[in-house]
Amino acid sequence: MAEAEAQQQEPQMRVLGQFIRDMSFENIMAQKGAPADVTPDVQVQVNLDAKKRSVEHQYETSIKLNVTSKAKDSDSTLFVLEIDYAGIFHIDNVPEDQLHPFLLIECPRMIFPFLRRVVSDVTRDGGFPPLNLENIDFLSLYRNELARRQAEEAPKKADA
Repeated sequence: MAEAEAQQQEPQMRVLGQFIRDMSFENIMAQKGAPADVTPDVQVQVNLDAKKRSVEHQYETSIKLNVTSKAKDSDSTLFVLEIDYAGIFHIDNVPEDQLHPFLLIECPRMIFPFLRRVVSDVTRDGGFPPLNLENIDFLSLYRNELARRQAEEAPKKADA
């Protein structure tokens, strides 16, 4: 009986679906007719978002990437990729105080491999070598965002 209770209390997550909410790929190099033998410098910005859905125990987490590739020698833009990739999750037995980090760390970890594949395919189909994104440390991203918010709040509290 105690085993069944312990198992019920373990956090449970199921991915119900994942999809591209929005995507834009601009091949600026092709539009301008730039030479094909350039050395790219790729910058990736990551934003995360999560929200509760109307169905009980369902949540949506999205990863927004802004990828800019520039030529190292001329600093001219080669391509820009913006993508908003979302997952829908059914989550049980996660305490309320742990839900926010769970949604912004564990959920993105689950869908990131699929987003990585989409980015690779889109850049390849856009006429560039496939862009294979490095793994993203979602825990570090979460901690950095918390630290940034605390730093923003500190001056406001000092003024009050």
